[in-house]
Amino acid sequence: MKVKLRARAAALLCFAIVATACSSTVDLTQPTSGAPVPMSPQSASPVPTGVGSAAAALAKLCPHVKLPPTAGTPPEGPTPPVIARIEHDVEQIRGLSFTQPVAVDPVTRTQLVDGLQKSFDMSFPADQFRRRSLAWATIGAIPAGTSLRQAEESFYGGQVIGYYDLESKQLVFIGTKDPTPVQQVTLAHELTHAIDDQNFGIQRVDQLGVSCQDETASAALATVEGNATYFMTQFALRFLTPQEQLSLASQNVPSTASIPPMVVQLGEWPYTAGFSFITYLNAHDGLKAIDGAIQDFPVSTEQIIHPERYPNDVPQPVDIPDLGPKLGSGWSDLDVMDVGEEWLSILLGLRLDSSEATSAAAGWGGGIYRAWGDGNGHVAVVLSTVWDATGDASEFASAMSSWIAAGSGQSAAVLPVSGSRVTVLFSSDAGTLDSLRAAAGL
Repeated sequence: MKVKLRARAAALLCFAIVATACSSTVDLTQPTSGAPVPMSPQSASPVPTGVGSAAAALAKLCPHVKLPPTAGTPPEGPTPPVIARIEHDVEQIRGLSFTQPVAVDPVTRTQLVDGLQKSFDMSFPADQFRRRSLAWATIGAIPAGTSLRQAEESFYGGQVIGYYDLESKQLVFIGTKDPTPVQQVTLAHELTHAIDDQNFGIQRVDQLGVSCQDETASAALATVEGNATYFMTQFALRFLTPQEQLSLASQNVPSTASIPPMVVQLGEWPYTAGFSFITYLNAHDGLKAIDGAIQDFPVSTEQIIHPERYPNDVPQPVDIPDLGPKLGSGWSDLDVMDVGEEWLSILLGLRLDSSEATSAAAGWGGGIYRAWGDGNGHVAVVLSTVWDATGDASEFASAMSSWIAAGSGQSAAVLPVSGSRVTVLFSSDAGTLDSLRAAAGL
């Protein structure tokens, strides 16, 4: 999907300031696991792309949205004084310079929401997300009947107070000549996106999204959003008074109670995990390391969660053959998606203790799911994963078995571990699960 860079500054800045101030309790500069770190780049085997492969199915299912052309000329007219001041502050803390003025569009709350609404058709293609809703509900990631597209709209529409548009190169925010502290940090967040874009060209995030490279796009998004969150935190600590910093904690944050937890946690993850990733890079090699990550994005959420694995530990390709013909007449591909450590950890955490979920998802080496439907409400999904070691595979398989058992009669099964590979079957009903087993040759 396409990604629009959106700021959710109030709640996220509270997290970031607390994490920075309390580094003696939560040390974000240290590796997040004791796993051995590869010392040289790993060369992954080529992804199978032949007829019947998951990659071929994904190529057919992906909407292949064409990105609009980027703005070709800088804006005319003077930069508003408040924007100019924060631009100067961002240049100081980011260690970069703006190469041209940033186009600014101050809007009302209603105008902001209307502008976001127009981007949703591109960001969340209706047919793709209808199909993905069925796949995720069958897996158990969201409640049955949930519209992922509507859930995403509710999450972003209720949280956003500004964004930087990668196509128009325009900063859109709820404008005022006398911005509140939260509006100031929002501007700092979005101007960090702008300065990064002008220096390194971060529209590559959108290009990954529209080509349905979900895992890689998630890692890239965490890099740019984590970077903007890190530097808006530095802005707040350096340029806001202690009283203004404290006022951020009193901001009303829209409720997410009606939004599926999977959607909420996936939406928040790029900011929180990305912040930790950038903090780690800064502690180890300063702005040089941060600039390097913006220029050469991490390729997996594993690299974000375990920054010591960036850039050497790359994912291994995983394929799932086409079982549609074996499932019966009328069955066809419904959805294909790369799944990484982030997605699996959040999924497991819906039913298991968070520490157990985090541990079980660590050691991920690659993953994908492929879903089929018959058009009559029956859905079958195969999740295939590969792990760094047999122990990691066994731990994930055990956790997934517990997760399925906690699902109150869910039609799913974990297949016997095969070396470092774990395969899980999900279905809409018991009869479909039997058919899926037979199609898989079990």
